[in-house]
Amino acid sequence: MKAQIKWVDGAMFLGESGSGHTLVMDGPPDAGGRNMGVRPMETVLIGLGGCASYDVVSILKKSRQDIRDVQVSLDAERADSEPKVFTRIHIHFQVTGKQLKETQVKRAVELSAEKYCSASIMLVRAGVEMTHDYEIIEID
Repeated sequence: MKAQIKWVDGAMFLGESGSGHTLVMDGPPDAGGRNMGVRPMETVLIGLGGCASYDVVSILKKSRQDIRDVQVSLDAERADSEPKVFTRIHIHFQVTGKQLKETQVKRAVELSAEKYCSASIMLVRAGVEMTHDYEIIEID
């Protein structure tokens, strides 16, 4: 896996993934930016959410659960002093579907956290306190 980062100006950078997709990162005006993109640490958090979401959807599909939507909210805390690393992250899964089995949803969330989500496991190994929960929304 590869990526390239190019400085544009001020606190703005363009990140290009190895697959050819571009992401704009920028800082707030008080840090020399123009607030025209996500912050670098926000990209880490979004990546974590994407990784965990992918796992949960994949596991639920394989267990033949009739999922219609999965939304994930992440709430993170960072250290007060430099380096301002993540110290705690909570991931909340909202799984919508028909006749979903709670045991399957719980299992999918746990497998993502403990076995499959590389981003989550990497952050936990680095000392981030990671917690997860879920809610199931039943539709007709």
